[in-house]
Amino acid sequence: MKFIKFLLIGMVFGFAATKTEVISWYRIHEMFRFESFHMYGIIGSAVILGIIFVALIKKMQLKTIDGKEITFQDKDLSFTRYFVGGSIFGLGWAMTGACPGPTDALIGSGYLIYLVVFLAAVFGTFVYGVLRTKLPH
Repeated sequence: MKFIKFLLIGMVFGFAATKTEVISWYRIHEMFRFESFHMYGIIGSAVILGIIFVALIKKMQLKTIDGKEITFQDKDLSFTRYFVGGSIFGLGWAMTGACPGPTDALIGSGYLIYLVVFLAAVFGTFVYGVLRTKLPH
């Protein structure tokens, strides 16, 4: 029962991703060919909202549902780290036509071929977990 809230949030995310066509291979293809602003608008809106919500959390000193303090840690802004990681992520996104986030929504919409993408993402996460201590962070 305690995981119901996460299930509901996931369902809302999947519904929103489907209705806004974020899961559409055609929309993703348009984005990578610079033919449409649709995806850039959605991603840009998410970035702006994220900035606003983080600022509000810091200003209002909000706490988690469990009452714990929300803290933010400074990140190492190494160009190489983000360039390599972003390139690998973007290449996978371009090759599959799907960001890992809405993969579940694609499977739920009946595009069962995305089970391959989902399993590859899970496998990649596992490999990262195994190699994490050996990677430059």
